[in-house]
Amino acid sequence: MNRSLHRLMIAVTRFALVSAVIGLAAFGGRAAVFEVSDSNGLIVVSMPGYRLGITKAAFRYGITRPDGSVIAPPHATSGLSFGGGQAVSAVLQSADADKLIVQVTNDKGKAARVEIEPGENQIRFSISQSETNEMVARLGGISPAFGLADHAALGRGTKTDVTGFSSFQFRAQEAPGERRLISNFVISPQRGIAAVNMERGRKVVRVLTNETAQGVASASAMPALYYFIGSPGEIYSAYLAARNREGFKVYPPKYEFFGVGWEAFGALGWRTDEKTVTENVERYLSLGFPIEWMVVGSGFWPNGDPSLRATTSFGMWDKTRYPDPKRFISHFKNRGLKFFLGLRISFIESGPYSQEGVEKGFFLKENGKAKAWTLGFPKSPAYLLDCDNPEAVQWYLQLCQKWLDAGVDGFKEDLFGYDNANLSDGSIDLVNQALMSKGVYVMGRNGYLGSASDLHRIEDFNFDQNQDRGPLNVLAFAYSGFSYAYPDVTGGTFGEHRAIPPAADSKVHTYMMRKAQFSSVNPAMAVGMGPWNFSAQVERVMLQAAQLHARLHPYIFSAAMDAYETGFPVTLTPLPLAFPDDANVYGRENSTVRGYEWLLGPSLLACPLYGNDYATATHRDVYLPVGKWIDYDTGGQHVGPKLLKNFALPIGKTPLFVGGKGVLVLRDLPGATLQAVVYPISKDGTTYRFTHKDGATRSLIVNDNTGWNKDTLKVTDTMDNKAVAFTNDARTGAIRFNLIPGHSYRLTGGQNFHDR
Repeated sequence: MNRSLHRLMIAVTRFALVSAVIGLAAFGGRAAVFEVSDSNGLIVVSMPGYRLGITKAAFRYGITRPDGSVIAPPHATSGLSFGGGQAVSAVLQSADADKLIVQVTNDKGKAARVEIEPGENQIRFSISQSETNEMVARLGGISPAFGLADHAALGRGTKTDVTGFSSFQFRAQEAPGERRLISNFVISPQRGIAAVNMERGRKVVRVLTNETAQGVASASAMPALYYFIGSPGEIYSAYLAARNREGFKVYPPKYEFFGVGWEAFGALGWRTDEKTVTENVERYLSLGFPIEWMVVGSGFWPNGDPSLRATTSFGMWDKTRYPDPKRFISHFKNRGLKFFLGLRISFIESGPYSQEGVEKGFFLKENGKAKAWTLGFPKSPAYLLDCDNPEAVQWYLQLCQKWLDAGVDGFKEDLFGYDNANLSDGSIDLVNQALMSKGVYVMGRNGYLGSASDLHRIEDFNFDQNQDRGPLNVLAFAYSGFSYAYPDVTGGTFGEHRAIPPAADSKVHTYMMRKAQFSSVNPAMAVGMGPWNFSAQVERVMLQAAQLHARLHPYIFSAAMDAYETGFPVTLTPLPLAFPDDANVYGRENSTVRGYEWLLGPSLLACPLYGNDYATATHRDVYLPVGKWIDYDTGGQHVGPKLLKNFALPIGKTPLFVGGKGVLVLRDLPGATLQAVVYPISKDGTTYRFTHKDGATRSLIVNDNTGWNKDTLKVTDTMDNKAVAFTNDARTGAIRFNLIPGHSYRLTGGQNFHDR
């Protein structure tokens, strides 16, 4: 630390309260008193949990804890660049109960207004300048740092730590153009800070060893720059509140999407019709695959007319391929499946609804006129819906209703190749928000900051790509607050243009099995290319993986509801977020160590063997954080922190350890009976809260037992105060009992006889 920085950090914690102003920070959380002082060239904001210190020379600001330890150091030269220059001076103009206002002047003589609103676990900056120009707010480095969603995984693809990332044009479809679910949220769990500039236009993002920068590429205002401070749980809670407050809404997910799905594009590519889809899905079901949802995203539109070859053929089907759509859809719904179609906001220029959209001004314009863009799909030039026009969105929803009236339950949203269009980040969210508000199921691919979908799908993930990208992508989503990660269809898009390698090619067989096992311990899983195209072993392992995911379905959905309510990525928690003070959890999520691990809900640690070495690797170094961990298959027990060197993960082994809360709620296949499984992990007052499929009904399982002796253990249904029968697994020591929705349960006793 250089001398001037050291002086600033000392001054922040030892300031003299000269002309102190007492404020009450209440936005985004509980009210908290803050103090402001202006003396000796420093402006200091003092909150119970942190201090924000600003040197008036160069507007260099840093954040410390009350004990003086550094959370985030100030930038080495200047805390703000704007108007083509760097900040050189700052003056505190006013301070009241809500905020303080600082005027900043740069070395070009231009002024910027900075409003600072302190909160319990966040600081909100609102910055404006008199002209349209680049504007960037800068702290010092906060590495290791994580987040950035697709920008962290696509085009980088070697590690989750985003240190070294720099972009002056941060946006969706920024090259490489696959980046569609994006976020400029960056968190350093080790330091206890996160940063995001909530901006729909082009952004500036730099995460360097000596700089943390968030800004706008060209604007006169930056109204919602946030720094979140505290534990990871406190940070994500404050971030959730800010997302909803600033219009980047987070919606509750729906139950079925967290079960096993089927995608036509993965199975059949463009060659879909009533016969091929029905035969493929029915074969899966006959083999025992517990499929609960399906997507037909391709080939359903009228194929004879080029103007209709798009997902915006609303209500129009290919009459040869799909002669009776309602019968076709009803067949699957009668089998208990949710049925989805592909959907985009792109309208072929000569399509049936385009003239109406042009006349009503519902499409994006260039130079005042609706423009047909060249996109990734459809292949013909297409207009894009102006999602910022509420009337255009309502018109679009009326068109979607044509599909919904036919029995469609929801949509796979999948616009891509729009990098040349003037589409603001978050525009597609506005359509998805409207659909989610109506109760429509949405699989999201595009989005900015918010969560207007039930699932967060990564980019197409295929056999001929670097397989490290899959785990890196879902982990980056989790860090960014996109909790409902879906690692794309098992087997990728062999059904598209990729020929299946010969049956003798063992590598592709291994790929199918390893990918299925990886997918099974993600929040969402789907199958496509049938395992019967490969081998009996592939079929057996893929079935086991799908059945594992289906058994975990209620438990995973409950975690998803926890994520929705808290903002914390409970469904897929990277270990640095769960154990931020454990130095051993850092530096493992990369293509060298391949320590791809996460908490799947509050009671499971997932450690799938995956990465670009999937075809040859059989072992991994598995790190177990503090606590007791039980091997899901063998019942072997370990006490962390502990590194299991060269831990065997052969094909077929379940890549899970039970720990944490030690409670699972599973679905008893093939039925729907719920069973609580309580492992000998926690006791003495610990509580697991389970949320049922309706998203509202709760059950509590409370460990008030003093031991795990099955002969003295008692389970009581606390709703009717009746004893509940349970069984004991001699292998793992877990007890199992049927769970009734809305009922809660208490464990007591369990001590050994000689201890009584």
